[in-house]
Amino acid sequence: MKTFLKYITIAGLFFLIGCSEDTVGESLTGGISGKVVERTSNEPLENVKITTSPASSTVFTDENGEFVIEDVLVDQYSVKAEVEDYTTAFEAVTVTEGATSNVAFELLKSGANNKQPSTPQLLSPEDNAEEVDMTAEFVWNSSDPEDDELTYELELWNNVNDEVLTYSNIKDTTYTVEGLNSGYRYFWQVKVSDSINDPVLSSLYSFKTRNVPESRVLFTRLINGNNVIFSRNSEGEEFRLTSSDQNSFRPRKNNSVNKIAFLRVVNGQTHLFTMNPDGSQQKRITSNIPVNGFNLNLIDFSWSDDGAALVYPNFGKLYKINSVGGGTTLIYETQNGDFITEVDVSEDNGTIALITNNSNGYDADLFTINFEGEIQEMILNNVEGALGGLDLSLQGNKLLYTYDSSGYRNDSYRRLDSDLFIYDFSTRQFQNLSVEKPDGTNDLDPRFSPNEAEVIFVNTSNDDLSPKDIYTMPVNTGSSTGDDDDREVLIENAAMPDWE
Repeated sequence: MKTFLKYITIAGLFFLIGCSEDTVGESLTGGISGKVVERTSNEPLENVKITTSPASSTVFTDENGEFVIEDVLVDQYSVKAEVEDYTTAFEAVTVTEGATSNVAFELLKSGANNKQPSTPQLLSPEDNAEEVDMTAEFVWNSSDPEDDELTYELELWNNVNDEVLTYSNIKDTTYTVEGLNSGYRYFWQVKVSDSINDPVLSSLYSFKTRNVPESRVLFTRLINGNNVIFSRNSEGEEFRLTSSDQNSFRPRKNNSVNKIAFLRVVNGQTHLFTMNPDGSQQKRITSNIPVNGFNLNLIDFSWSDDGAALVYPNFGKLYKINSVGGGTTLIYETQNGDFITEVDVSEDNGTIALITNNSNGYDADLFTINFEGEIQEMILNNVEGALGGLDLSLQGNKLLYTYDSSGYRNDSYRRLDSDLFIYDFSTRQFQNLSVEKPDGTNDLDPRFSPNEAEVIFVNTSNDDLSPKDIYTMPVNTGSSTGDDDDREVLIENAAMPDWE
């Protein structure tokens, strides 16, 4: 019996040993795959060494930044990616039976081996430059040994107050700053960063902005496809007030608050802005209700309340807004769906002159209302040709405007024979000021001179292609004594005048 039990025990041991050997020979495995890219550019990185802990195979990424490690025992691993000039990265991964686990690496260039960008060289304005415009273009130069992506920061401060202007995250080596103060000395410096090393500072330059004298004439000129606002003093000197990088137009000055209001296109919408006469402190006034109508190049607005407010159209509605922003109220709305194109408010705020028209600019009305929205006088009704250019006299007893006497209509709103007219409210008579206008031209955008003895206006060919010039002319030129010498060119290649 004892011998039999002995044989049974030995047989059991052999059976257990056989089972153990079968388990070891069937180890469970999976795989690890992944991709390595450069963090800032997202470009794949080749020949990156990939290892694991616990240890498995060592592999390198291919030209696509990809790798695969096969036959890795089921377990939890730390995967390491390392290559020269980049920081080493680690990712955790769990390998499961019969599956390939994926990891991704974004490597950042190592600061230890990466070189700093070159010190920015300031190019414009030059050090100690004088007579710099209030809209100034800053230009500098810098480079990086590894062609890292560079970002810049421009700082400006002055010798008058503690204001520091900082413009960050600039990708180019040029930057335009608007609204600098007249006659200030400014200091400027540029900082460059490659996002790896410490930023590098340029040297410090200074410049002085020009003194802009009091100028009574404002106008616009096309530069690089945008309208740019200028002022002109009595000596004929011109001063640029807005940047050519933005479309700014229709300047209107108010002497009571010593501000210039104007229109500017912002993200596809046209808004009211104000600025100082030297172009500084440019401020947006309108917000959720922009200026709008059938043709933004023809739309006009007006100061009111002695400079405390502005009145402007939005399609068929007329709004008033505080000249510092806010307080928007609806004054008037057309009842027939017509658009409001031009508006002017009398000096005493008793009268608002309006031009309304259909969506094509025609079937226009010229009339006056009060601030309660009540129509006071219908001057012209449903006329054939194009109307425009409103300006009320100081006393509100005369109204200057333009009318295309040809009555021509077309889809592009081309005018063939636009003349200047003055309507007298007391006599209800019309005076044509354009009796000596050259054939084939249009008189447009008129304004009374400050003493109302003259008008300032634009004359241009009716081909809608030729340059525009600004003229002046006595108000009495429509009399029998008027001659061609009454019309004098004031500014060439200019439009949208204002004379206050």
